[in-house]
Amino acid sequence: MLSESTVYGVLPATDIERAKKFYEGTLGLKPADMPTEPGYVLYSVKQGAFLVYQTQAPGGAATALGFVVDDLAAEMADLRKRGVVFEEYDLPGLKTVNGVVDMGKMGKGAWF
Repeated sequence: MLSESTVYGVLPATDIERAKKFYEGTLGLKPADMPTEPGYVLYSVKQGAFLVYQTQAPGGAATALGFVVDDLAAEMADLRKRGVVFEEYDLPGLKTVNGVVDMGKMGKGAWF
């Protein structure tokens, strides 16, 4: 159940290095000890985390909230039973299969 999951924010950045300078230099945050792909950085704080990712599109049309779940397939099946439709993408570097993208070291994800 999503009510039992950890939630995290997802923020776009047109300049990931500038964003890192702000979050690390200005705010004093340290990147989480978790592998990420180039163009992504995860920051963990006392009771949560947020992911910053490089994008060409500033603000607006981006994921705003993510849920960390133990069993993605089971969660998706439950949500589908309740009418949730998952997004399908076929973009350079991002392709979903049955609503799921495999992001390598960063795990799997789905959008709705």
